[in-house]
Amino acid sequence: QVRLVESGGGLVQPGGSLRLSCAPSGTFFSIYDMAWYRQVPGKQRELVASITSDGSTNYADSVKGRFTISRDNAKYTVDLQMNSLKPEDTALYNCNARIRTYPGTLDYWGQGTQVTVSS
Repeated sequence: QVRLVESGGGLVQPGGSLRLSCAPSGTFFSIYDMAWYRQVPGKQRELVASITSDGSTNYADSVKGRFTISRDNAKYTVDLQMNSLKPEDTALYNCNARIRTYPGTLDYWGQGTQVTVSS
């Protein structure tokens, strides 16, 4: 019954910025670690950034210094601020979260939001 909904994707020129957001819906007790992944057709999904429940972050080397992951524990949302975007950042971005529900704790995935960086 839990669903993660991403938003904020779109078409942006190189050097531009986008802010992705992920919000849960449905019934749950707690949300633990959260992360953003991205995937290009024909390639394996890769971890872009992650954030723990206490705010510890981790970034892929390719986005370090350009992207910032953050979370709002009151709203249970996780955002990804993307600056200085490059064409190679083009991908489908998916939100991932470890969520405690009944009857247990599982990883959930959003449907994805497309980011396209092009002139």
